Amino acid sequence: MQNRASFLIFGIFFSISVLAQNPITDTIQRNWLDVPYAKASRAQKLDIYLPNDGNGPFPVIVSIHGGAFKEGDKADNQLIPMLEGLKRGYAVVSVNYRLSPEAIFPAQIYDVKAAVRWIKANARHYKLNPEKIAAWGGSAGGHLAALLGTSGGVQELEDLTMGNPAKSSRIQAVVDWFGPTDFLKMDEQLKESKVKDPQVHSIPASPESELIGKNLEDAPDLVRKVNPETYITVYDPPFFIQHGKLDHLVPYQQSANLASKLESVIGEEKVTFELLENDDHGGPGFTTEENINKVFAFLDKYLKK
Repeated sequence: MQNRASFLIFGIFFSISVLAQNPITDTIQRNWLDVPYAKASRAQKLDIYLPNDGNGPFPVIVSIHGGAFKEGDKADNQLIPMLEGLKRGYAVVSVNYRLSPEAIFPAQIYDVKAAVRWIKANARHYKLNPEKIAAWGGSAGGHLAALLGTSGGVQELEDLTMGNPAKSSRIQAVVDWFGPTDFLKMDEQLKESKVKDPQVHSIPASPESELIGKNLEDAPDLVRKVNPETYITVYDPPFFIQHGKLDHLVPYQQSANLASKLESVIGEEKVTFELLENDDHGGPGFTTEENINKVFAFLDKYLKK
């Protein structure tokens, strides 16, 4: 199914609209919007939300939006689950990054890492805890959150000329909702899954091919470079990974394999992987009160101790 709408991350999950039109932001008293974290592109801006009460420093959730690497915005409604953190004593920093029509990979991870360095450099001013940072995203955002988590210290995925070179972009936890990992295996895995209307990825027009600027099958080295699994080390932070078993865009095996490889290196106790049996690419199972509580129980374990 090759229609553009099918790539709208959380299209099944949330309507893609900006939170400025949503009453949920009306009660957020402390916020800074469209703050530049670098100067290479107009896209390099972030929004900061603090709990209404407390002096901090607050542990930080870095929200990374999805959108097939080519669309989406830091103020999309997919931010809603992350904003639940405000009630639980977290700051939320929602990040925009260069999309694939503007710049191909590794621009996206350059930007996210630059945003983390900026957060650490400016933590005192915004009442943020620079030593307690988690990344949370879905689909393309989940991929970037995972890559951010596994590639700490990887110089080829960091452009220090974008600012704050003395700061590390390492983070302390990752929440990855249905993010892709190994692009070349996606078509085969979707076939194995026997899901309805599986997306085809190994074509020039796929979001993954557009991200790297080449057809996937013609660029195995680039595919490996973009894969979070490539960089896994014992120094990686804990991961919380969830995926819908009925996902017709990103096969659930992508997350299962990532979780398995992480467990073998950083230990099973630091990796949570859950398969949501009745959900597709997003779905109601991700945003139930019970599931959101699970996510924050994980974050509390690693960011509030």
